[in-house]
Amino acid sequence: MKIGIVIAIERELEAFLKSNYEIEEFNDGAFTCFKTVVNNNEVYAVKSGWGLIDAAMATQYLITKYNVKSILNFGVTGALDPSLKVSELFYVSKCVNFDFDTSSIDDVTKHQYGDMEDMFVYLDKDLIALLKTIEPNIKEAVDASGDMFVEETADKEARFAIGCNICDMEIVAIARVCYLNNVKCLSIKCISDTYDGDGSDFEKNVRSSANKAFQIIDKLLNEMNE
Repeated sequence: MKIGIVIAIERELEAFLKSNYEIEEFNDGAFTCFKTVVNNNEVYAVKSGWGLIDAAMATQYLITKYNVKSILNFGVTGALDPSLKVSELFYVSKCVNFDFDTSSIDDVTKHQYGDMEDMFVYLDKDLIALLKTIEPNIKEAVDASGDMFVEETADKEARFAIGCNICDMEIVAIARVCYLNNVKCLSIKCISDTYDGDGSDFEKNVRSSANKAFQIIDKLLNEMNE
C-alpha cells in the first residue's frame, strides 16, 4: 500500500527525519519528497508549509503523483479549551474551515461546504478504529482550521463556541482534499500552546510536541497494510 504523510513545517518534519527509517530524499516537482518503506508499505512524506493552500496542494500532489491510498498528518496544535495542557495527544475526528462562509448566498450554515452534511469535514473511521487498537486511551479532538496563528483570546473563544477544542492551519484542507479524492485521512495532534499560551509557547514546545505526535504515527505505520 502507498501512504502519504503531510507535515506542515520543518520543526515538525524533524521528528520523521530523525526516525530509524531508511529515507530517500528527492525533489520531484513542487515539493521535496521523503520516501521510505514501513511494514511493506511505500511511504511518501512532504513538508507542505503553513496554511490551507499549501496543505491542500501537498495533499493533492501525493494523491496524484504517487497514488497514495491514505494520508496521515501529524503535528502540533493550539488549545481552545482552557483545561488542555502542553503535550496532550489527540486524534482529529472532524474539522472545520473557520474562514469559510457562503451562507449569505447558499443554503448552508456558516463554515459549511455545500456538499457536506454539516460544517465539519470528517476523518476516516477505519483509520481511527485502527488507531484505537494501538492507543486505546487517545483523546478525540475537533479542530478549527484557518490561515491564522490563533493567539488572541477572542479568536479562541469564537472557535471554541462552535464545538472545537483545538486549532491549526492545515488539517481541514488535507481532510477536504482526501474527501474529494476518496482517500483515507487521519491526523494526530499534540498541544504545543495552551489556551493562555502564545507564540513563545509554540516555539518552546513545537519540537517535543511534534515528536510525541510522530511516535503515534510510527506505531500506526507499522500496523497498516492492505
